[in-house]
Amino acid sequence: MPRVKGSVQTRARRKKVLKLAKGYFGSKHAIYRTANEQVMKSLQYAYRDRKQLKREMRKLWIARINAAARMNNISYSQLMHGLKLANVEVNRKMLSEIAIHDPKGFTLIVDRAKKALEA
Repeated sequence: MPRVKGSVQTRARRKKVLKLAKGYFGSKHAIYRTANEQVMKSLQYAYRDRKQLKREMRKLWIARINAAARMNNISYSQLMHGLKLANVEVNRKMLSEIAIHDPKGFTLIVDRAKKALEA
């Protein structure tokens, strides 16, 4: 079999990695070996953090809803239970937005949940 020289593919592969490493500090953007290590690690972080972002946002929404609910003399868990009993299907993201931008509307939602809890 004839010998195949792979310089074109190797250079293309290395350029691709160095392009992904653009903006990294020190030798991580200039030297292929360190750039490749950092790019691989960065891709792992990106994959992991796409999942963690969803968790963190849900925690933030719950904290906001809880703060607004306590201003209306009800706990978060009681509010959510009351909304479930009242068949109010509003997700946590929308509830937190309502709590921030429309406090009067949020108070109406809380009142509906309280009535459902009493009944």
